[in-house]
Amino acid sequence: MRGEVLKRAVIEALGERTLRFSELRNEVEGVSHKMLTQNLRMLERNGLVDRKAHPTVPPRVEYTLTDPGRALRTVVDAICGWTHQHLGHIESARGRFGA
Repeated sequence: MRGEVLKRAVIEALGERTLRFSELRNEVEGVSHKMLTQNLRMLERNGLVDRKAHPTVPPRVEYTLTDPGRALRTVVDAICGWTHQHLGHIESARGRFGA
């Protein structure tokens, strides 16, 4: 799974809820532990995801979208909606271009 697609999948999976790492990994199909960790760190570094580690054994780590992360989710949802609405036109144009 490519990085940008993975980031979008993580943002969608979190939505308005808090998930533990294992729950998030189950939500995002086909992602390795390493790739999910790297992308969560980048989203956290950019202020889009909050990470909360609880001092338990075993450690419990939870992830939540920040306000800017939720705002980005709204924008991504709008772009996906636009794409679905115009997909027929896009596919037709690609067909004409490749002919």
